[in-house]
Amino acid sequence: MIQPKQDLLLALQESLAELSPGNSLVAAFESPKQAAHGDLACTAAMQLAKPLKKNPRELAQALIDALQKRAAVQQWVDAMEIAGPGFINLRLKAAAKQAVVREVLGQAEAFGRQPSNGQRLLVEFVSANPTGPLHVGHARQGALGDSICHLFETQGWSVTREFYYNDAGVQIATLAHSTQLRAKGFKPGDACWPTDPDNPESKKFYNGEYIAEVAADFLAKKTIQADDREFTASGDAGDLDNIRQFAVAYLRHEQDLDLQAFGVNFDNYFLESGLYTSGRVEATVAKLVAAGKTYEQDGALWLKTTDDGDDKDRVMKKSDGSYTYFVPDVAYHVTKWERGFTKV
Repeated sequence: MIQPKQDLLLALQESLAELSPGNSLVAAFESPKQAAHGDLACTAAMQLAKPLKKNPRELAQALIDALQKRAAVQQWVDAMEIAGPGFINLRLKAAAKQAVVREVLGQAEAFGRQPSNGQRLLVEFVSANPTGPLHVGHARQGALGDSICHLFETQGWSVTREFYYNDAGVQIATLAHSTQLRAKGFKPGDACWPTDPDNPESKKFYNGEYIAEVAADFLAKKTIQADDREFTASGDAGDLDNIRQFAVAYLRHEQDLDLQAFGVNFDNYFLESGLYTSGRVEATVAKLVAAGKTYEQDGALWLKTTDDGDDKDRVMKKSDGSYTYFVPDVAYHVTKWERGFTKV
């Protein structure tokens, strides 16, 4: 704590003990709502007025009289005045503010930092789908997420920065199909490249030129390093699964480079696909079924989200046996708590 305020809090505690021996009130100062009211404000007189059966303004004056006898108040406070029903506003001397500046400069980057509190925090942020380049919205998420991490770290938390990759599902299939067409020499505008928004097949294609770059490197049998994983393309335009894995690794690598250039680094990368291969998705659904949170209708499995205030229940498992987009996300959030974090 900054020295002048620490000294004044001790002076306030001693003055309260003098006026009301044995009181349990914790000495505290607030910041006035308006700068014109001073630098610090104290509501202790109003809090003590009722138990002491005294007029709060009279009690405030008695508290000021007691404070004025303290060396810290004489050293750091320029003036004290009573406002409203019993507020005490304090104006600090220039020396107090200069002491704060000296302390900040002296501690430099260590200023305001707290020792370890033994608590663990997981912050998942950005988490862009590996289907294209990052955009300005992701930059905003990166700046906010990393800033939150830094703030908690200064207060003694052990922070883990995590990026969740949705590397499974419809969008990844779309990426694979788009890259495969490019690898086969087709491009947007060709007869085989649907553009009709009413045609469901149109959803299987991404039109950005970055897809052509992915396809070119795939045909060149490039090796991509994405965080802790390495993948080499087969170069076979007929191998859709290999194309899918390469395209995801390629775009993850590109996103990592952008984030590093932005000064945002992650401690852990969590893959949606791992939730399926590890059985966590099925296990999460089974827990919800066992808890009576689901029901079957029209061949699909529904989650009773209206029980918790949602406007309608949500499909978890479609009639074709596939899971809806939010189910692996639920399984992912369960893992956050299972990993023993204090806060996520």
